[in-house]
Amino acid sequence: MIDRLCQTSIAGVIILCLIAGCHRAEVPQFASSDAARELSPELQQAVRSELEKHTGSFLKTKLLSDEDERTVDLVRGQAVYQQRCEQCHGVTGDGKGPAAVFMYPRPRDYRKGIFKFTSTPYGFRPLREDLLRTVRQGIRGTSMPGFSLLHEADQQAVVDYVLMLTRRGELEAELVDMADVDEKITPEDVESQLIPQVLSRWTQAESSEVLPMTPQPKFTTAEVKRGQAAFLSKGCSKCHGDDGRGQTAENRGADAWGHQTRAADLTSGMLHGGNRPIDIYRRIHNGINGTPMPGFANALKDQPETIWDLVAYVLSVTNRRRQGDIPAPGAIKPYVPVSAAATTSTHVEH
Repeated sequence: MIDRLCQTSIAGVIILCLIAGCHRAEVPQFASSDAARELSPELQQAVRSELEKHTGSFLKTKLLSDEDERTVDLVRGQAVYQQRCEQCHGVTGDGKGPAAVFMYPRPRDYRKGIFKFTSTPYGFRPLREDLLRTVRQGIRGTSMPGFSLLHEADQQAVVDYVLMLTRRGELEAELVDMADVDEKITPEDVESQLIPQVLSRWTQAESSEVLPMTPQPKFTTAEVKRGQAAFLSKGCSKCHGDDGRGQTAENRGADAWGHQTRAADLTSGMLHGGNRPIDIYRRIHNGINGTPMPGFANALKDQPETIWDLVAYVLSVTNRRRQGDIPAPGAIKPYVPVSAAATTSTHVEH
């Protein structure tokens, strides 16, 4: 009986192989950036060689890191990334996965090293904890889901893999600049200058967490009223509108990835960077990396309590709909000008 079952199973496998063509799946490859592809063939090859030397190939990736950085499991991270992230963020982490073109906002292109929602100052790299938070919680109001149910080791590993992709992209950009200026790639200068330059940005971020200038107060009607006055007088309403819905003529712009973007509708109840008071404080204090949203740390350095007043007001606006205060209908969201939509649809970016 057992022999008959085995024979039947083997026959089934043979038939499936014949139907499927019985060939190995093509191994994915990391893609060169647009800027790298504009180099001469010789310089393109020199850039690829240095990238593979320091960050590995798809089949054997390496994290560009200091020698004393902890051991990482990129094999596990790559497996998680391929299953959960690649469809949107792409094999290379360029935000050009097969589903990306259908999304607004676009999935993040990691290669610039820019991440929007960090606990570090504007223009700084994120903390590792910032990336872990995004993996676990997702980004509300976008297509980026949370993966809180993933095993802790999988969450840590996929963050390591994202770090590998983003540092690889940063090194590639540095190599392209060197090739443009020097018309050659000098391996000694790559190790002594370019790699330390990439790594120093991440090292700098580790000691730059933004902490509130004053303790968080207990929010009352007084903070909300002062926050509303600051919202209308400090420049917030220019893009977000007097009512916080973002329906203003000035509310248009492009992000660091070349995509159309606009200030959030604060009444939506879905703040992309998180709804905790500290999340909103950092968006006001730091701004949002890669977007037209500026930080107000310098503008409010002599009245630091005003940032908490603004936090109280933003929270009150964000909770309007939950309290049954439904604003009148406005423009259809997401708002993407027709001409911009036509342009971005040809790009193949949370």
